[in-house]
Amino acid sequence: MNPVSTLNYFMPTRILAGKDSVYNERSFLAQLGQKALVVTGKKSARINGAYDDAVKALTANGQDYVLYDRVMANPTDTCVYEAGALARKEGCDFVLAIGGGSPMDAAKAAAVLGIKDIPKEDLFGTSFTSALPLAAVPTTAGTGSETTPYSVLVDTTGPDGKTPKEGGPAKRSIGSPLLFPRFAFLDAKYMAGLNRETTVNTAIDALSHAVEGFLSRRANYVSDILAKESICLIMDNVEPLLAFTVDSAAAVFPAEAREKLLLASAIAGMVIAQTGTALPHSMGYLFTINWNTDHGRANGLLLKSFLFWCREREAAASISPRIPELCAALGMELEPFFAILEKLLGQREKASEAELQDWGSQPMKNGANTYIQPTQEEILRIYRESVG
Repeated sequence: MNPVSTLNYFMPTRILAGKDSVYNERSFLAQLGQKALVVTGKKSARINGAYDDAVKALTANGQDYVLYDRVMANPTDTCVYEAGALARKEGCDFVLAIGGGSPMDAAKAAAVLGIKDIPKEDLFGTSFTSALPLAAVPTTAGTGSETTPYSVLVDTTGPDGKTPKEGGPAKRSIGSPLLFPRFAFLDAKYMAGLNRETTVNTAIDALSHAVEGFLSRRANYVSDILAKESICLIMDNVEPLLAFTVDSAAAVFPAEAREKLLLASAIAGMVIAQTGTALPHSMGYLFTINWNTDHGRANGLLLKSFLFWCREREAAASISPRIPELCAALGMELEPFFAILEKLLGQREKASEAELQDWGSQPMKNGANTYIQPTQEEILRIYRESVG
């Protein structure tokens, strides 16, 4: 890629990394306002200590706060409207997100709705013009939402916001520069208790962000540098991931590896903030909606067939090759990489023929963002090879 070609790079998030960064760097929180809407899930932020650290920092700053802790695994439109209403009622002037991708995604939408109540299609259509300032404290190393301007929500209701959505729930994305967190506090100590499933799935999620960003039509010189660094950081920690079995205690996973995976996740978020994601993400959303499959695992299930397909298409057409450069970042060819991926994924899910036909017929939004444009037949093939 030509480094002197047209480049547009924007990353307004300040990253503050290190042990106890939430408290030690609390002066940055003090810049955001007087009263925070703290957005998190029901339990994990209390268990891992992130919530207590946030309260300690806010209290030391003399800032007030109100808690919204009803974010579910896949946050819904109903959830974020509820959080936004609480922010308005309580007079919150900034938002503090604590958790994995779900609380951070919910917090971004709540930051918009904390300004004023707007129709749902205005929210998803990004016709809003303001949002409360936001800070993020990630407690998993996968989503990278702390460095992106995106919020992914489950749309469950019709235009009135009350009756069930025709056709069933669907994942929808919001993207706006207003959703970039002002500050991201990275402290791997909050991940010390994560089990094998969450650790592996979030690592795969971060890897898929970096890989898909590298294979995006919007990739540029800077995003490629970041993508390759994120991939290298994750692959450098494959051995701890492989050694972390279902029977292992969380404490056996090295703290240094968690720190590197957390940084890799934030860097991968910086990648997709510029490039967006590619085909596997939109394909994987159907696993999440229909099977409740973890988002990172859904991406991982699709990566093997997707990358094989990319390599085949590169060889068959006059397409500037990207797979050799990707393999250099992985430190290996695709086949040994896939062997590692299979060990991490374990037993694959199986889809019925009816499911495959249904999913393969649906247009994939992120297919248009992929550096090679897929046909519907190719999308069906990838599904069939991944879970058929």
